[in-house]
Amino acid sequence: MTDFENYLSPFTWRYGSTEMRQIWSEVNKRRLWRRVWVSLATVEAEFGILQSEQVDDLRAHRNDVDVQRALEIEAEIQHDLMAELKVFAEQCPVGGGALHLGATSMDIEDNADALRMRQSLDIIVAKLGKLLALFAEKILRWADQPIIAYTHLQPAEPSTLGYRLAQYAQDLLSDWENISHVGSQVRGKGFTGAVGTGASYADLIGVDRLDAFEQQLAAVLDLPFYPITTQTYPRRQEYLILSALAGLGSSLYKFAFDLRVLQSPSIGEIYEPFGSKQVGSSAMPFKRNPVNAEKINSLGRALAQMPRLAWDNAAHSLLERTLDDSANRRSLLPESFLTTDELLITALRIVDGLQVDKSALVRNISIYGPFAAMERVLMALSKAGADRQVIHERLRQLAMQAWEAVQAGQENPIIEGICQEPQFRRYLDEPELRDLMEISHHTGNAAERARLLAKRIQQLTA
Repeated sequence: MTDFENYLSPFTWRYGSTEMRQIWSEVNKRRLWRRVWVSLATVEAEFGILQSEQVDDLRAHRNDVDVQRALEIEAEIQHDLMAELKVFAEQCPVGGGALHLGATSMDIEDNADALRMRQSLDIIVAKLGKLLALFAEKILRWADQPIIAYTHLQPAEPSTLGYRLAQYAQDLLSDWENISHVGSQVRGKGFTGAVGTGASYADLIGVDRLDAFEQQLAAVLDLPFYPITTQTYPRRQEYLILSALAGLGSSLYKFAFDLRVLQSPSIGEIYEPFGSKQVGSSAMPFKRNPVNAEKINSLGRALAQMPRLAWDNAAHSLLERTLDDSANRRSLLPESFLTTDELLITALRIVDGLQVDKSALVRNISIYGPFAAMERVLMALSKAGADRQVIHERLRQLAMQAWEAVQAGQENPIIEGICQEPQFRRYLDEPELRDLMEISHHTGNAAERARLLAKRIQQLTA
């Protein structure tokens, strides 16, 4: 039962999935510490340092986490890992005395953190794959649907809705590839002691057996280790991972920001889903605020700052290690992953239920699309023998008149104006001019390229 009498982080219950919260929970952290301790003891037994009975005792109690007892001890000794170690040892009358033999705290904590980050990245990659699959479906559905595209937030030329969606999907596919790669490169600290030399383990098993010792531990934990470490693994690893997450946040931010613009009534082309009982405003019952897109933008801004803190942790770790990264990492790592998780959860909800107002698409392109076709008329008339400068000036005059009509709320008269213009009909007849003004002829190969991307996504994420 959540205790709402005291401060809770929004990530405790509001943002992120249960599975991601469980990975970064206090209980799971301590279970992973115990897993690392048991793995260390297992390999030390294989190297003749411990007895199998001791390892069996440790293994039997590896999941018996007692956070309250550990906190009681920590209140006295002011060291969280040592407190957990003492609780574990209390529970293991046979093996407890052999725990942590040769290790330093970061041999346990950094390997556990590497495992947590890898588990979290697996969740992120899986959800991002689902999001990409949804985008691919929408792209294929709307590949040929003409829209008016915008530059400088002003109507520009026709495109297709599928092609616009493909822009977001292309960025997200790059994020999927990048995060997948980063996840495959996660490494633990290994077991190299207080300054990374492995001296304490060399005293136990001999320096000539250190490489074999670490190789066996890497196999037991299913976690590759850095070849060079200090008291910690290089904090640069966390900077690279969080930068990859922030890159994904940037792509989702762009999509959500565009959606907020396109959802405004003045454009009104695509909308995030809005529940039948959803309340848009406490004061204005008619409001359909884009709250999900706004949440993505809000959390995305926060995520963008997190690589900076990870950069500081990496750059400011003096010599073989300082502790000035420890406190902020307790929130930095879990909140980075939980933020990314919530961004994906929200984006999945939006894309799955994305609403397209086709009538608005048709309306907007019928208003603004014909202006873009005027260049085709200019080229065709010039090719037919007309004076390019004279034709350009007359087109400009017709465009200005048409724009005034549009601004006054009237139907765009530019097509009729061009098709009935005597100067133009000296060179091209009316059907030819109307064909040149056909908007659907002015989207290039956008639909084809959008479909190719969608099919590639489906192949990669299948």
